[in-house]
Amino acid sequence: MDNCVAFPVDQHLLEDVITQGKDYALTKGIIMRTREQPNSSEVISYAPHVLFPSPVPKHLFEQALAAQEDFNLLMYGVTQDQEFLETALKSAIQVDDFTRKLYEIYEKVHIKGNPAQPINFAMLRADYMFDTARGKETPAEEMKLRQIEINTIASSFAGLGSKLPELHRYNLRNIGESEKAASLPENKAVDGLAKGLVEAWKLYGNEKAAMLFFIEDVSQNIFDQRILEYTIHEVNSSVTTLRRKFSDIVERAVTKDNKLFIDNIEIAVVYFRYGYMPHQYTSEKDWEARLMMEQSLAIKCPSIRFHLVGTKKVQQELSRPGAVERFQNYFPNPAESVQRIRDTFAGLYSFDMGEDGDTTVKRALAEPEKYVMKPQREGGGNNIFGKNITATLEKIGQDEKRAEYILMDRVQPAVIPNYQIRHNTSPELMDMVSELGVFGVIIGKGPNILYNNKAGHLLRTKSICHDDGGVAAGAAVLDSPYLV
Repeated sequence: MDNCVAFPVDQHLLEDVITQGKDYALTKGIIMRTREQPNSSEVISYAPHVLFPSPVPKHLFEQALAAQEDFNLLMYGVTQDQEFLETALKSAIQVDDFTRKLYEIYEKVHIKGNPAQPINFAMLRADYMFDTARGKETPAEEMKLRQIEINTIASSFAGLGSKLPELHRYNLRNIGESEKAASLPENKAVDGLAKGLVEAWKLYGNEKAAMLFFIEDVSQNIFDQRILEYTIHEVNSSVTTLRRKFSDIVERAVTKDNKLFIDNIEIAVVYFRYGYMPHQYTSEKDWEARLMMEQSLAIKCPSIRFHLVGTKKVQQELSRPGAVERFQNYFPNPAESVQRIRDTFAGLYSFDMGEDGDTTVKRALAEPEKYVMKPQREGGGNNIFGKNITATLEKIGQDEKRAEYILMDRVQPAVIPNYQIRHNTSPELMDMVSELGVFGVIIGKGPNILYNNKAGHLLRTKSICHDDGGVAAGAAVLDSPYLV
């Protein structure tokens, strides 16, 4: 693919562009707290980013956007299908304690119980890579869009990601390439998510009720969340937003007539920025708090059903023949939607006990470099690659513990050069790969869809030295697409 600038850049010009770009990022709020002081806003730095926008095949970018509302509907349909969820997760919940705990909440509230809040809400992010058939020689028009995962909880960087194009336009101008800025698409991700949250807040039906951001103990990425929070206020100035941690919920939240209150403030929407990894639940009281929120009248983003739909096991089961078609009644144009969805799938394989799982183990052991082992988790840094696949399967390949994972074809992404700009790190030109995320918002009540929109995009780029990990995990940096 053609880059937007010629690499390497002259050293004197490079230093000038980097210096100006850092100041621009700080001035425009493209910032994060530092790793050294992740809970303090007294010391901040520019968010990690690439110096120039990375090339993205235009037809694949448009393909990803076109499929997002289809994926919103598909994932919503899965949340309404108890049989499909139960079958898909049956093996995983036997061996994965965290997934089982989530499923127990789902079972208690939505199967055996009578949920107080019938509205089902999620803000999703579908992540893709651009697969090359002939390595570096593959032209952009021959690359394929391959879905890596769909995130259903705490999908981040809509705020900062929406600001990256303006930084990149500024850097292009300073290197004398202003005309290239026309190939950077507009990104309204944070506006789309804010509008979705406000729509859910309205559906709750009490203008005095607040929107709760359920947050992590360590908030290095607080400004990304703050951008979303402030955009909510711009969309509707009547919305009150709160930020509370697990300990706050455990100690001070209560329900009265099914309504959720914290510090005597009624909560209309709980937006989960936390609670998607096992270590984030430090005691049984945390699980009791999660159950209390799910049982309450507050609208959850995501509901426990949507959280479970984000498991890799559901992703793998949806790739089976006929699985997407099972939910075609949710699509206005079923044949077109099913095709758009299936066109993005990579190969996905089950590790469940039995013949299919045994075949998957043999497949992975024979050519581990061609696959990725994925556990039932969201967030970067969890996947297993290469020789570590072999080591893992030599331990659990014949054991039911293997059902904690799925196997996926390893995408061979397009490699592009760029300069990585990080706090306290010397910038250097390196080979990198990009991952495109597309945001979506879906709200429904039973079989009825109340709101369905795509909501902008996110591009993250990392060195080819890193197999796994996102921006928050320290591997990737923020980017914006230069369409080619």
